[in-house]
Amino acid sequence: MSGPLKVCCIGAGYFGLFHRDAWTRINGAELVACCDNDIEQARKAQVPAYDDVDAMVRETSPDIVDIITPPDTHFGLIEKLIHAGVKTIICQKPFCVSGAQARQAAELAQQSGVRLIVHENFRFQPWFRAMKTVLHDGRLGEVQNFTFRLRTGDGQGPDAYLERQPYFQTMERFLIHETAIHYIDVFRFLFGEPTSIYADLRKLNPALAGEDAGHFIFGFENGMRAVFDGNRHLDHASHNTRLTFGEALLEGTKGCVRLSGDGSLVLRSFGAMEETMLLKPQIWTGFAGNSVHALQSHVVECVLRGETPENTAREYQANLELEEAIYRSDESGMRIKL
Repeated sequence: MSGPLKVCCIGAGYFGLFHRDAWTRINGAELVACCDNDIEQARKAQVPAYDDVDAMVRETSPDIVDIITPPDTHFGLIEKLIHAGVKTIICQKPFCVSGAQARQAAELAQQSGVRLIVHENFRFQPWFRAMKTVLHDGRLGEVQNFTFRLRTGDGQGPDAYLERQPYFQTMERFLIHETAIHYIDVFRFLFGEPTSIYADLRKLNPALAGEDAGHFIFGFENGMRAVFDGNRHLDHASHNTRLTFGEALLEGTKGCVRLSGDGSLVLRSFGAMEETMLLKPQIWTGFAGNSVHALQSHVVECVLRGETPENTAREYQANLELEEAIYRSDESGMRIKL
């Protein structure tokens, strides 16, 4: 293929800024157009602007289309792009409006020979990639516990989320469906497939339709437990609580790894007092450790090499099934075996 891959974005809202910034910094890709129902918003991307997806695809012939729109638009756009001949599609999460619709989108893409990737960027955060390396190297011995404490500190009061993402207030399923889906994916990335789930969720802010705090525990075949402890009312020690979104502790029989709110990652050997720095705090470009850039770069590399990216729509179905199991566990008050 001669020249960079041509990329088009659909959606010019708040989070689209992070996508467009990342595309401008990726070797091998060029952002050639942006589409939004509000063409004035699309023009802010400083590339050719459209308010008609069909016209944009017809006139630019993109190699990759990046969908950054609400879930109720996903399936229709995916179907339209596949029929238009687009061969690689990235779609933001929450992915489609239901597990059934997500499966339908994945099947349509597979039947059409189209790469359909869910934009699940948290597993691309540098601290989780570093944890994966530590696990692979066996430096922690037998891993027994992982805890992630989500503390964004942005959920108090009647105006919570209105300035940035107002639709958060009306989501009937919020903490798990919108936010913790990231950590479902991270837990699977780090540890594989769980064998059981227990969840206890709650709504603290009466201005919201959905839950904004709660816990879930993944059990694994080897006896390990991974715990998500989320509360959007509370914060953690960080100049930017949306850098890491919280703090984490990964514990094994030979040592532990600790993630702090400044993005630093340290290793302490079992029985020791001193810690070894694995990842120093730094000023990151882009969103949450430059994770949007990392995901999109990964997709570009896979397209150029003819490889299968992480988080294909078909592989992502497991995340959605686990999300449903979390809500069932909360409703029933019971631990669910998978």
